[in-house]
Amino acid sequence: MPEARGGPFVYWDNLAAGFAGAALHGFDAVEIFPPSSNAVPLSAVQGLMEKHSLKLAAVGTGAGWVKHKLRLTDPDPAVRQRGREFIFGIINFAGLLGAPAILGSMQGRWEGAVSREQALDWLAEELTALGERASGHSLPFLYEPLNRYETNLFSRAADAAKFIEERGIKNVKLLCDLFHMNIEEADVAAALRAVAPHIGHVHWADSNRHAMGFGHTDIAPIAAALKEIGYAGYISAEVLPLPDGDAAAKQTIESFRRWFR
Repeated sequence: MPEARGGPFVYWDNLAAGFAGAALHGFDAVEIFPPSSNAVPLSAVQGLMEKHSLKLAAVGTGAGWVKHKLRLTDPDPAVRQRGREFIFGIINFAGLLGAPAILGSMQGRWEGAVSREQALDWLAEELTALGERASGHSLPFLYEPLNRYETNLFSRAADAAKFIEERGIKNVKLLCDLFHMNIEEADVAAALRAVAPHIGHVHWADSNRHAMGFGHTDIAPIAAALKEIGYAGYISAEVLPLPDGDAAAKQTIESFRRWFR
Protein backbone atom coordinates (compact mmCIF):
# COMPACT_ATOMS: atom_id res chain seq x y z
CA MET A 1 0.00 0.00 0.00
CA PRO A 2 1.71 3.23 -1.16
CA GLU A 3 0.39 5.24 1.81
CA ALA A 4 2.21 2.90 4.20
CA ARG A 5 5.64 3.20 2.60
CA GLY A 6 8.15 4.23 5.20
CA GLY A 7 6.12 2.58 7.96
CA PRO A 8 7.23 -0.18 10.34
CA PHE A 9 6.74 -3.13 8.01
CA VAL A 10 9.52 -5.59 7.21
CA TYR A 11 8.33 -6.08 3.62
CA TRP A 12 6.55 -3.15 1.98
CA ASP A 13 5.70 -4.22 -1.54
CA ASN A 14 4.96 -7.55 -3.22
CA LEU A 15 2.86 -9.89 -1.08
CA ALA A 16 4.30 -13.03 -2.66
CA ALA A 17 7.85 -11.79 -2.10
CA GLY A 18 7.00 -11.00 1.53
CA PHE A 19 5.72 -14.53 2.11
CA ALA A 20 8.81 -15.97 0.42
CA GLY A 21 11.09 -13.82 2.58
CA ALA A 22 9.31 -14.85 5.79
CA ALA A 23 9.58 -18.52 4.85
CA LEU A 24 13.23 -18.17 3.89
CA HIS A 25 14.12 -16.76 7.30
CA GLY A 26 12.17 -19.45 9.16
CA PHE A 27 9.12 -17.58 10.46
CA ASP A 28 5.96 -19.48 11.44
CA ALA A 29 3.47 -16.86 10.28
CA VAL A 30 3.05 -13.43 8.73
CA GLU A 31 1.00 -10.35 9.53
CA ILE A 32 -0.72 -8.45 6.71
CA PHE A 33 -1.56 -4.75 6.42
CA PRO A 34 -4.08 -4.57 3.51
CA PRO A 35 -5.65 -1.45 1.95
CA SER A 36 -9.10 -2.99 2.55
CA SER A 37 -10.76 -6.35 3.06
CA ASN A 38 -11.34 -6.86 -0.66
CA ALA A 39 -8.01 -5.53 -1.94
CA VAL A 40 -6.26 -8.90 -1.66
CA PRO A 41 -8.01 -12.03 -2.97
CA LEU A 42 -8.61 -14.54 -0.20
CA SER A 43 -7.54 -17.34 -2.52
CA ALA A 44 -4.20 -15.61 -3.20
CA VAL A 45 -3.38 -15.44 0.50
CA GLN A 46 -4.50 -19.04 1.04
CA GLY A 47 -2.29 -20.13 -1.86
CA LEU A 48 0.74 -18.34 -0.43
CA MET A 49 0.10 -19.77 3.01
CA GLU A 50 -0.02 -23.29 1.59
CA LYS A 51 2.96 -22.81 -0.71
CA HIS A 52 5.24 -21.54 2.07
CA SER A 53 3.74 -23.49 5.01
CA LEU A 54 2.98 -20.23 6.81
CA LYS A 55 0.02 -19.23 8.94
CA LEU A 56 -1.52 -15.79 9.33
CA ALA A 57 -0.79 -14.24 12.72
CA ALA A 58 -3.01 -11.15 12.44
CA VAL A 59 -4.39 -8.57 10.01
CA GLY A 60 -4.07 -4.83 10.60
CA THR A 61 -6.81 -2.26 10.07
CA GLY A 62 -4.48 0.76 9.95
CA ALA A 63 -5.30 1.49 6.32
CA GLY A 64 -8.69 2.64 7.57
CA TRP A 65 -6.90 5.69 8.97
CA VAL A 66 -3.76 5.94 6.82
CA LYS A 67 -5.58 5.57 3.51
CA HIS A 68 -9.28 6.23 4.16
CA LYS A 69 -9.11 8.67 7.15
CA LEU A 70 -11.64 6.72 9.20
CA ARG A 71 -11.58 6.86 13.00
CA LEU A 72 -13.92 5.24 15.50
CA THR A 73 -13.99 8.39 17.65
CA ASP A 74 -14.68 10.83 14.82
CA PRO A 75 -17.36 13.44 15.67
CA ASP A 76 -19.21 12.53 12.46
CA PRO A 77 -21.44 9.47 13.02
CA ALA A 78 -21.24 8.59 9.33
CA VAL A 79 -17.44 8.38 9.56
CA ARG A 80 -17.69 6.20 12.67
CA GLN A 81 -20.13 3.90 10.88
CA ARG A 82 -17.89 3.58 7.83
CA GLY A 83 -14.98 2.86 10.17
CA ARG A 84 -16.90 0.06 11.87
CA GLU A 85 -17.90 -1.44 8.52
CA PHE A 86 -14.29 -1.24 7.29
CA ILE A 87 -13.11 -3.17 10.36
CA PHE A 88 -15.98 -5.66 10.06
CA GLY A 89 -14.64 -6.44 6.59
CA ILE A 90 -11.12 -6.97 7.90
CA ILE A 91 -12.42 -9.18 10.73
CA ASN A 92 -14.22 -11.38 8.21
CA PHE A 93 -11.23 -11.51 5.85
CA ALA A 94 -8.85 -12.37 8.68
CA GLY A 95 -11.27 -14.78 10.34
CA LEU A 96 -11.66 -16.87 7.19
CA LEU A 97 -7.86 -17.26 7.27
CA GLY A 98 -7.79 -18.14 10.97
CA ALA A 99 -6.39 -14.83 12.24
CA PRO A 100 -7.58 -11.96 14.46
CA ALA A 101 -7.86 -8.34 13.35
CA ILE A 102 -6.14 -5.42 15.09
CA LEU A 103 -7.41 -1.97 16.07
CA GLY A 104 -4.55 0.51 16.34
CA SER A 105 -4.54 3.91 14.63
CA MET A 106 -8.22 3.75 13.70
CA GLN A 107 -9.17 4.23 17.37
CA GLY A 108 -8.52 7.96 16.94
CA ARG A 109 -8.36 10.47 19.81
CA TRP A 110 -10.43 12.98 21.75
CA GLU A 111 -10.01 16.61 20.76
CA GLY A 112 -11.95 19.74 19.88
CA ALA A 113 -15.68 19.29 20.40
CA VAL A 114 -15.23 15.63 21.39
CA SER A 115 -14.60 15.20 25.13
CA ARG A 116 -12.58 12.33 26.53
CA GLU A 117 -15.72 10.89 28.12
CA GLN A 118 -17.57 10.95 24.81
CA ALA A 119 -14.65 9.40 22.93
CA LEU A 120 -14.39 6.58 25.47
CA ASP A 121 -18.12 5.92 25.24
CA TRP A 122 -17.80 5.60 21.47
CA LEU A 123 -14.70 3.41 21.82
CA ALA A 124 -16.51 1.08 24.23
CA GLU A 125 -19.47 0.85 21.87
CA GLU A 126 -17.25 0.03 18.91
CA LEU A 127 -15.06 -2.49 20.75
CA THR A 128 -18.20 -4.26 21.95
CA ALA A 129 -19.46 -4.58 18.38
CA LEU A 130 -16.05 -5.61 17.03
CA GLY A 131 -15.53 -8.23 19.73
CA GLU A 132 -18.96 -9.66 18.97
CA ARG A 133 -18.23 -9.82 15.23
CA ALA A 134 -14.88 -11.54 15.87
CA SER A 135 -16.57 -14.12 18.08
CA GLY A 136 -18.37 -15.37 14.98
CA HIS A 137 -14.99 -16.66 13.82
CA SER A 138 -14.12 -18.02 17.29
CA LEU A 139 -11.29 -15.50 17.47
CA PRO A 140 -10.62 -12.51 19.73
CA PHE A 141 -10.43 -8.94 18.49
CA LEU A 142 -7.16 -7.17 19.29
CA TYR A 143 -6.99 -3.65 20.74
CA GLU A 144 -3.61 -1.90 20.76
CA PRO A 145 -2.76 0.89 23.23
CA LEU A 146 -0.57 3.41 21.38
CA ASN A 147 1.99 5.87 22.64
CA ARG A 148 0.96 9.42 23.57
CA TYR A 149 2.05 10.85 20.22
CA GLU A 150 -0.42 8.62 18.34
CA THR A 151 -3.47 8.65 20.60
CA ASN A 152 -4.67 10.20 23.84
CA LEU A 153 -7.16 7.43 24.62
CA PHE A 154 -5.06 4.67 26.19
CA SER A 155 -1.27 4.48 26.16
CA ARG A 156 -0.65 2.11 29.07
CA ALA A 157 -1.65 -1.54 29.09
CA ALA A 158 -3.12 -1.55 32.60
CA ASP A 159 -5.39 1.41 31.83
CA ALA A 160 -6.68 -0.28 28.68
CA ALA A 161 -7.26 -3.56 30.53
CA LYS A 162 -9.17 -1.76 33.29
CA PHE A 163 -11.34 -0.02 30.67
CA ILE A 164 -12.20 -3.34 29.01
CA GLU A 165 -13.09 -4.87 32.38
CA GLU A 166 -15.13 -1.94 33.68
CA ARG A 167 -17.10 -1.55 30.46
CA GLY A 168 -17.81 -5.29 30.30
CA ILE A 169 -16.35 -5.58 26.81
CA LYS A 170 -16.25 -9.21 25.68
CA ASN A 171 -13.85 -11.03 23.37
CA VAL A 172 -11.33 -8.18 23.11
CA LYS A 173 -7.69 -8.83 23.97
CA LEU A 174 -4.74 -6.44 24.14
CA LEU A 175 -2.00 -6.18 21.58
CA CYS A 176 1.07 -5.25 23.62
CA ASP A 177 3.53 -3.46 21.35
CA LEU A 178 6.97 -3.21 22.95
CA PHE A 179 7.84 -0.02 21.04
CA HIS A 180 4.85 1.81 22.52
CA MET A 181 5.46 0.22 25.92
CA ASN A 182 9.09 1.39 25.93
CA ILE A 183 7.77 4.94 25.68
CA GLU A 184 4.90 4.69 28.16
CA GLU A 185 5.60 1.99 30.76
CA ALA A 186 7.96 2.47 33.70
CA ASP A 187 8.69 -1.27 33.68
CA VAL A 188 7.68 -3.20 30.55
CA ALA A 189 8.07 -6.65 32.11
CA ALA A 190 5.97 -5.67 35.13
CA ALA A 191 3.33 -4.17 32.86
CA LEU A 192 3.07 -7.44 30.92
CA ARG A 193 2.68 -9.42 34.13
CA ALA A 194 -0.04 -7.05 35.35
CA VAL A 195 -2.23 -7.59 32.29
CA ALA A 196 -1.32 -11.23 31.59
CA PRO A 197 -4.91 -12.54 31.19
CA HIS A 198 -5.67 -9.77 28.68
CA ILE A 199 -2.73 -10.27 26.29
CA GLY A 200 -3.71 -11.63 22.90
CA HIS A 201 -0.78 -10.60 20.71
CA VAL A 202 2.68 -9.04 21.05
CA HIS A 203 4.61 -6.75 18.71
CA TRP A 204 8.31 -7.42 19.13
CA ALA A 205 10.11 -4.16 18.35
CA ASP A 206 13.11 -2.43 19.86
CA SER A 207 13.12 1.00 21.48
CA ASN A 208 13.76 2.74 18.14
CA ARG A 209 11.20 0.67 16.18
CA HIS A 210 14.03 -1.28 14.57
CA ALA A 211 14.32 -5.06 14.79
CA MET A 212 14.86 -6.32 18.32
CA GLY A 213 18.55 -6.08 19.16
CA PHE A 214 19.12 -2.96 17.04
CA GLY A 215 18.05 -0.59 19.87
CA HIS A 216 18.55 -0.37 23.63
CA THR A 217 15.63 -2.44 24.99
CA ASP A 218 16.57 -4.69 27.88
CA ILE A 219 15.16 -7.88 26.39
CA ALA A 220 15.93 -10.42 29.13
CA PRO A 221 13.26 -9.37 31.69
CA ILE A 222 10.63 -8.98 28.96
CA ALA A 223 11.28 -12.47 27.57
CA ALA A 224 11.27 -13.84 31.11
CA ALA A 225 7.92 -12.18 31.85
CA LEU A 226 6.31 -13.62 28.71
CA LYS A 227 7.53 -17.09 29.69
CA GLU A 228 6.44 -16.65 33.30
CA ILE A 229 2.87 -15.69 32.40
CA GLY A 230 2.64 -18.59 29.96
CA TYR A 231 2.04 -16.43 26.91
CA ALA A 232 1.47 -18.81 23.99
CA GLY A 233 0.33 -16.46 21.21
CA TYR A 234 2.24 -14.96 18.32
CA ILE A 235 5.11 -12.53 18.73
CA SER A 236 5.26 -10.44 15.58
CA ALA A 237 7.85 -7.99 14.27
CA GLU A 238 6.24 -4.66 13.40
CA VAL A 239 9.57 -2.98 12.71
CA LEU A 240 11.24 -0.66 10.24
CA PRO A 241 12.99 -2.49 7.37
CA LEU A 242 16.41 -1.15 8.30
CA PRO A 243 19.06 -1.48 7.06
CA ASP A 244 16.73 -3.43 4.73
CA GLY A 245 13.85 -5.85 4.99
CA ASP A 246 15.90 -9.03 4.89
CA ALA A 247 18.34 -7.74 7.50
CA ALA A 248 15.43 -6.79 9.79
CA ALA A 249 13.85 -10.22 9.28
CA LYS A 250 17.14 -12.00 9.98
CA GLN A 251 17.76 -10.00 13.15
CA THR A 252 14.20 -10.66 14.33
CA ILE A 253 14.32 -14.42 13.86
CA GLU A 254 17.71 -14.56 15.58
CA SER A 255 16.25 -12.71 18.57
CA PHE A 256 13.30 -15.14 18.69
CA ARG A 257 15.64 -18.12 18.68
CA ARG A 258 17.87 -16.63 21.32
CA TRP A 259 15.11 -15.77 23.76
CA PHE A 260 12.39 -18.35 23.11
CA ARG A 261 13.77 -21.49 21.46
